[in-house]
Amino acid sequence: MKYAYYPGCSLHATAKEFDASSRVVSRSLGIELEEIEDWSCCGATSAHATNHFLSIALPARNLALAARMGLDVAAPCAACYNRLAGANKVMRNDKEMRRKVNDVIGAEYHGEVTVKSLLEVFASVERERISSQVVKPLNNLKIACYYGCLLVRPPAVTGFDDPEQPVTMDRILQICGAETLEWGYKTECCGASLGLSREPVALRLVHDILRMAVDAGADCLACACPLCQSNLDARQEHVNRAFGTKFKVPVFYFTQLIGLAMGISSRDLKVHSHFVDTSKVLQAIG
Repeated sequence: MKYAYYPGCSLHATAKEFDASSRVVSRSLGIELEEIEDWSCCGATSAHATNHFLSIALPARNLALAARMGLDVAAPCAACYNRLAGANKVMRNDKEMRRKVNDVIGAEYHGEVTVKSLLEVFASVERERISSQVVKPLNNLKIACYYGCLLVRPPAVTGFDDPEQPVTMDRILQICGAETLEWGYKTECCGASLGLSREPVALRLVHDILRMAVDAGADCLACACPLCQSNLDARQEHVNRAFGTKFKVPVFYFTQLIGLAMGISSRDLKVHSHFVDTSKVLQAIG
């Protein structure tokens, strides 16, 4: 399997561990990721909030580049995936918008590629291919899979899992030996960029997610979005000060947990770059 890989801005900066683990695990599963040359920001979330035309044109430019490669798109970041998939739907169905966008980006793109989240790409891999590479099963871990609000919604755009009770990440981590938990905050919003503009709002949202995960018995959280991971990981001390809590919940990218189960070096997966100490999880895996 070969895909045009769209890392997005975060995976080249604050979420380098997501990029590194996505690449190394994909290679192990026989998935070839060819980074889109000269890709540009997809506009999430500022363009989407301020200028509708720009919110379509920015991701459409990257989709047109992928179309020249003759490949479908794989996007690890949930926000990037949501914007790319949403723009792709518009480019397929809205002739007038398509004409305007193509005029600006200097291409003739008609929505011919398919956009998938990296989680969806992994879900298409045969179960046996994953299980055959598990050498350090996650048997001793109880994981709360956190999908966030953008990965599976709106269903008219995403459509690869249930928008309220998604299970794709759970099933992959179960193949790796983990116990994934039933809990009610799988798709609740973490506040995203409100952590910068309205931090008290974001802290309340993060607090509620962490509380639900801990109450469900989670040893750690698994996620598929740089903003989600950053809020849930980096803001735990802020939450603890604001609410008098003592959360110390490691927050992994799902690719890191799969990689650990495959015996890939924790250094290569960059699990030591998180704010909350991950050593207890590593010890549990062995």
